[in-house]
Amino acid sequence: MPSAVSTKTGTLYIVPTPIGNLEDITLRCLRTLKEVDLIAAEDTRHTKRLLNHFNIETPLISYYREKEVERSEEILQRLQEGLNIALVSDAGTPGISDPGAVVVQLLQENCVTVVPLPGPSALTTALSASGMTSSGFLFLGFLPSKKGQRRKQLTSLAASEYPIVIYESPHRIDALLADALAIFGERQCFWARELTKNFEDLQHGTISSLLAKSQEGRNRGEFVVIIWPGVQEEVQGQTVEELLLWYRDNSELSLKDVSRRLADDLGLSRSQIYQQALGLWQEKD
Repeated sequence: MPSAVSTKTGTLYIVPTPIGNLEDITLRCLRTLKEVDLIAAEDTRHTKRLLNHFNIETPLISYYREKEVERSEEILQRLQEGLNIALVSDAGTPGISDPGAVVVQLLQENCVTVVPLPGPSALTTALSASGMTSSGFLFLGFLPSKKGQRRKQLTSLAASEYPIVIYESPHRIDALLADALAIFGERQCFWARELTKNFEDLQHGTISSLLAKSQEGRNRGEFVVIIWPGVQEEVQGQTVEELLLWYRDNSELSLKDVSRRLADDLGLSRSQIYQQALGLWQEKD
């Protein structure tokens, strides 16, 4: 690692931290946190407890979402002065539903070296315990907290062929599962909460059964929720009009999403299909 007095531009290290069990931090992450000149932390108070546990005395500055743009400029300046900096979030990997992406993008634009370190992530930890056999998944992070926006986003995903992975807080888990049940219908579901902690909880079931469990008592800890795809009906139709009619009458996809899908599948103009679809949707109304 370059010296702090080097005239060369410093390096930003993206350092994952434990999501619960402190033993999950890697030796490389510990060495990096000790050797850098500065640690940019989502919450300095939270990170200070981690550093104290491992007897690390590296100075801290805050880097939280509300100050991402301002702090990113400051971090860039310090790196250009030759300092080496570690970026950490409260738990897991920075930039994955946590602050981090803004400063990384700025550094890329200014040709500053960014070194990502592997380590803990609630996403990969939950996926490994879910039994999911799909070759892919759709990660959404946290959905909007407002009901209307959340339901709109879920509706747009009703026909997804991939499992959907969502982060959710304990006080909103009931609302998420209730909305998912109303929009998707009954599907297989999995949740992981309090991962790597004393009260770790992994539950398989249907959406309705997990909703019932969440309503039994006070929930604690953030959730990773995985919802499996529904049974896909075979699309019927030979012509564009027949296909549009099938989607109109048999799917939850919006007019816009149907137009995009058919345009991509058939290699046709999206605007042309949209205009044709618009007429058919208006006929139904």
